[in-house]
Amino acid sequence: MIMKLAMAGLLATTVMAAVPAQAETLRLLTWGSYAPEELVKKFEAANPDITVEVTFSNNEEMIAKLRATGGAGFDLAQPSHDRIFAVQQEYNLYKPLDLSKIDTSVMEPKLLEGVKANTTIDGEVYAVPHQWGTSGLMANKSLAPDVKAWGDLCDPKYAGKTSMRLKRTILLGMAFDMGEDPFAAYADLDKYQTILDKVADKLIDCKSNIKAYWKGRDDLSAMMLSGEIVASETWDSTAYTLYGENPDIVFVPPKTGALAWIDTFALPRKGEADDAAYKWINFVLEPENVKIMSASTGSSASVKGAKDMLPDDKKAAVSAAFTDEDIANLKFFANIPAGVEDMEGKTLEKIKAATGSE
Repeated sequence: MIMKLAMAGLLATTVMAAVPAQAETLRLLTWGSYAPEELVKKFEAANPDITVEVTFSNNEEMIAKLRATGGAGFDLAQPSHDRIFAVQQEYNLYKPLDLSKIDTSVMEPKLLEGVKANTTIDGEVYAVPHQWGTSGLMANKSLAPDVKAWGDLCDPKYAGKTSMRLKRTILLGMAFDMGEDPFAAYADLDKYQTILDKVADKLIDCKSNIKAYWKGRDDLSAMMLSGEIVASETWDSTAYTLYGENPDIVFVPPKTGALAWIDTFALPRKGEADDAAYKWINFVLEPENVKIMSASTGSSASVKGAKDMLPDDKKAAVSAAFTDEDIANLKFFANIPAGVEDMEGKTLEKIKAATGSE
């Protein structure tokens, strides 16, 4: 009997040893270029017990997907820093971070503290920074050397030669250009509606200057490279890419300040693989992996010395775009209070209806 039990135990041990440990799945909900295949394969090779599953998304879709499930279905999300505070208060989609499990010592202190300040609720921190960048203007300096402000997109001397995307960025940028502070007005929504109405009138009047309203990076890039347009509202990463093909095309921080965004790491409330999520966060913060990520995103990581980790062509484009004064003049997107996105959405629909854009 004792011999049978010993044999049974040996067989059980043998069978268990023959079956590989069940792989854990890390479900990422992130932006289109934030999980390059090279980096995913490298992470899985370093962590053979973890399989990475990626869903590409954007801020609006991330919120919608997590709202639909109450924070389930994903283990790590990457919303922008201004899209967390109000969402967490209203829908409770995220869980607090355990900062002891993240190597925050490698992060740029200004960006880390800024994100912590914007995403701390009842003493708990809900996000840390990952990638950051700006929205502003792009111009072909040989054809539009005087473009320096959001309002220059509506200058008659560039009639039919400019472009913009009808999203909240152009509303905010044009508001600053008109001498308003839309972020300060978030505290007084009646005042903010007055600002939005003024901006809507301005953008509707600007229609004759617009060659086309761009929808994505590809159509904007095609218009700039072909010379169909000479200036546009844009993400800085798009301008950096085009600079590599035509050094006359540069990113222009508007004189009122480029609008700065920070995409973050946040844990969905019902995520099931927190340890794997923390491993991914620390993995992509390693210098050699920052270079791979930045080559994919075209943006800077929120780590110390990030500029030196950009690909050479992106590094040259950033140097051509920004002075130290431009960096000091950045306007970081403010937390969006409840109701503001609905107001902005209605304003954009009014502009689209008046200009015949989709």
